[in-house]
Amino acid sequence: MSHPIIPMVIDRAQPIAAALGLEVVNAVFQTNQVPPVLRIDIRNLEHDTSLEDCERMSKALEAVLDAENIIPGSYVLELSSPGVSQVLSSDRDFNSFKGFPVVVTTCEPYGGQHEWHGNLVSRDEFTVRINLKGRMVKIPRAIVTSVRLTSA
Repeated sequence: MSHPIIPMVIDRAQPIAAALGLEVVNAVFQTNQVPPVLRIDIRNLEHDTSLEDCERMSKALEAVLDAENIIPGSYVLELSSPGVSQVLSSDRDFNSFKGFPVVVTTCEPYGGQHEWHGNLVSRDEFTVRINLKGRMVKIPRAIVTSVRLTSA
C-alpha cells in the first residue's frame, strides 16, 4: 500500500514529466527515514534516462510540491531511473539487448516446450529469434507471453 500523498504527487509529476519528454514509472514515500525520502523513478521516452533528465525533473517538481505544500515539513526528493527491467517489452529493449541471454516463455508448447533459453537475436512483427547454441530458433510472436533477461 502506498503512502496517501503518492496519488497527489503523481498527479503533479505526470504533466511535468510529459512536458520534459519523460514518464513517471514509480513513486515511493519512505517515512522510515529522517527526513522522509520521496523517491520518484522516471524514464526518458526516447533514449536512456540521464542525470540531466533527473535534474530537470527534480527542479520542476520540487517547485510545484513546495508551492502547494503537499509534503509538510522537510523531506528529501530523489529522482532516478527505474534501471533495467528483466522483462523486455519495447522495440528499444529488444534492440538494446541483442546478444544477451534470455528466456522466452510461450502460452502453448512450441517445439514441445514452453520455455526457450538462448541469446536474443531479434524480434519482428511475427517472430522472436534466439540463438540456441548456434541454432537459430524462430518463435511465433503470437504465442510469446514474455521475454526475460537472464544471467546466462
